[in-house]
Amino acid sequence: MTRASKESVNVVAVRLVTLLVGFICGSVLLLTGCAPPPDEGVLALVNGRPITQTDFDTRWGELAEATRARYEKEGGKRLFLDELITRELLMQEARKLGLDQNDVIRDRALRYKEQLILDELLKDRIKAKVELTKEELDAFYEKHAHELLTPLKVRVWQMLLPNVSAAKDLEHQVNQGGDFAKFAQRYSIDGQTKAKGGDLGPYHQGLVIPEVDAVIHTLKPDMISAPIKTEVGYYLVKITPLDKEIIQADVAVRERLRQELLNEKRRKRFDGVIADIRAKAVIRLADASRYVTDDVRAR
Repeated sequence: MTRASKESVNVVAVRLVTLLVGFICGSVLLLTGCAPPPDEGVLALVNGRPITQTDFDTRWGELAEATRARYEKEGGKRLFLDELITRELLMQEARKLGLDQNDVIRDRALRYKEQLILDELLKDRIKAKVELTKEELDAFYEKHAHELLTPLKVRVWQMLLPNVSAAKDLEHQVNQGGDFAKFAQRYSIDGQTKAKGGDLGPYHQGLVIPEVDAVIHTLKPDMISAPIKTEVGYYLVKITPLDKEIIQADVAVRERLRQELLNEKRRKRFDGVIADIRAKAVIRLADASRYVTDDVRAR
């Protein structure tokens, strides 16, 4: 056989093999009934059932942003595809057991479907984004002022002395490097703060009497005041910076309060939508008395 003849035979053989492989693959897809549309790439076949690129993109797009970030950190889309494969295997096992025909599961699925429809309806009715004005937020913060730090984010220390001479002497000693807390424990006549070295904690409105409060706003951190004359004696007071943890906790409380107010405003808008729908409806109860308790009927 000539060289040209051999090459011709090889070309024919390759074509026959290609056709045969194509026929076998086509037959397998036909038998499984899972052939994807020609425009969808198949990422995996799980016992003959395909997971297509469209399937993957749809489920990936449904993930919350934080969940997608977790996948991208731990294994990326390859990990997510592996979990879709596991999910498909589990679904196939469930179908084998007939769980997809279970009446209880069908009822739950129907209720879930109804909830999705209602959520979509309300999302459509409440189109405008609920936002808070600065005035609304400030008023709410003022209402919860006892839970928050004031703009003056400092810790307050005080000691009460019986006379001006003792107060001036201790002021001088603290300014020379003496320990305010130790002096307060030893010499203060304020029974409520003496044991704690005069520590009153973070500043807030109403923390100290007005005479002391006025002086606090004139002090710089770690600076001790001159003796403050009051009806009960002479106060020495100083302020120190707050720990970062306390300031961070205050930020967290403010965010919690902001979310509470936002949710309250959302509920009011939701209630308004429901009230509008009910106002346009005709509702009749067959026998309302059956649903009213004796206590309510008695009023």
